[in-house]
Amino acid sequence: MSGEEEERQLLCAWGSNSCGQLGLGSREDALCPQRVPGFPGKRQVIQSISGGGSHSAAVTDAGELYVCGQNKNGQLGLGHCEDLPRFSLCPAVLNLRVVKVSCGWDFSIILTENGLLLSCGSNAFNQLGIPQQKSSSVPNPVQNLKEKVVDIAAGLRHSLALTESGQTLQWGSGLASHAKRFCHRKSIHPFYTAEEPYPVPGLEDVKAVQVTAGSYHSVALSAAGELCVWGSNKHGQLLHPECFVLQPHRIERAMFHGEPIRAVWSGWSHLVAQTESGQVCSWGRSDYSQLGIDGSVVPGAKEEDDRVPAGSFTPPASVPGLAGAAQIACGSEHTLALCGNTVYSWGWNEHGMCGTGSEDNVPTPTAVCIPHSNTVKLIGCGAGHSMVLCVSSGQSIQLLSSESEEHFSRSDTFSYRPSLTNVFSWNHFPDFTPFFVVVFV
Repeated sequence: MSGEEEERQLLCAWGSNSCGQLGLGSREDALCPQRVPGFPGKRQVIQSISGGGSHSAAVTDAGELYVCGQNKNGQLGLGHCEDLPRFSLCPAVLNLRVVKVSCGWDFSIILTENGLLLSCGSNAFNQLGIPQQKSSSVPNPVQNLKEKVVDIAAGLRHSLALTESGQTLQWGSGLASHAKRFCHRKSIHPFYTAEEPYPVPGLEDVKAVQVTAGSYHSVALSAAGELCVWGSNKHGQLLHPECFVLQPHRIERAMFHGEPIRAVWSGWSHLVAQTESGQVCSWGRSDYSQLGIDGSVVPGAKEEDDRVPAGSFTPPASVPGLAGAAQIACGSEHTLALCGNTVYSWGWNEHGMCGTGSEDNVPTPTAVCIPHSNTVKLIGCGAGHSMVLCVSSGQSIQLLSSESEEHFSRSDTFSYRPSLTNVFSWNHFPDFTPFFVVVFV
């Protein structure tokens, strides 16, 4: 190990890496945090990180967008369809000041500072909101938006947007086949097959403040701290007796001991929420330890069932040791949480996305071995990968000199300064290669 002068921020990534989504320059999975070489640079201050099926996106405080990983459908927005194993600048949005990116399975939606929404990647399910295009390798404006957008969420093959007035919009046909199966092939509401943003019926009187999406479900958090959910409930993630919830269902506050919800995150089929008092609760699918509660296994419904099996879903339960967590991020079937200066992980770990050094699933929140002398400022997930950001005070930082094969040891030291904390959650997708990214500032 050798020392070297390094810029203020340090980005680390681990987990699935078959398409180079970790930005390490390789395509081998990483079971422990790995330093991302050459990014960020001295003048690049990372503001947010997000991930999709097998691609990653980082936004800087200057509004620049950097991307890496799978690009088969043009989801990196670079004007071509070649995978990239290192973070590269997306020139198409260079002058638009990007503030947030949400990555779906094979597409990306991009929100700018002035509320403009763009998308790129696969449009096989109309998830881009750009009719009559099968895909796009460059970001194009999402159609039929009548006001500024303030929040976005990409599901597996559908998209959500929240407008300045609190209206929730959905488009893409990713949920349509499940809805039709539940309705026995009868007609379903057009918002399930919309090619452009469509107001979600039943939420006309709900002012939303956040949206998130799973593989086949959607969630809106109201200003009153209530969760409105719709879509697939196969694993009890919507806390409803039906296997598919056609219209938005408002979850009773009693499920959270009467507390309003402060924020919510979604994996493929599990949900995590934080209450006003700071308690972290989880519910939904648990066969890969997604809930972080040892011994909780909730069976799902069979494809042909119309109802969730009796007693198969349980109310939200507090995840031990996470009260007051500063950040939460969900992958497809795993979760990260930041408490104090410790990053915890749990859930599915086949590709090492929990960062424990093995591929065994992690049943309860377990500390990830990240140099404890660093201040973790940001965590993020892709379907099967993770990200962490740390910040230094601008002084020299002792780092490993290897490009990608060595991981941090507890003897590594970093100086740091306080920095703005942003939280990004990854909405998961099927058939992906998992990975994680960690940024230290």
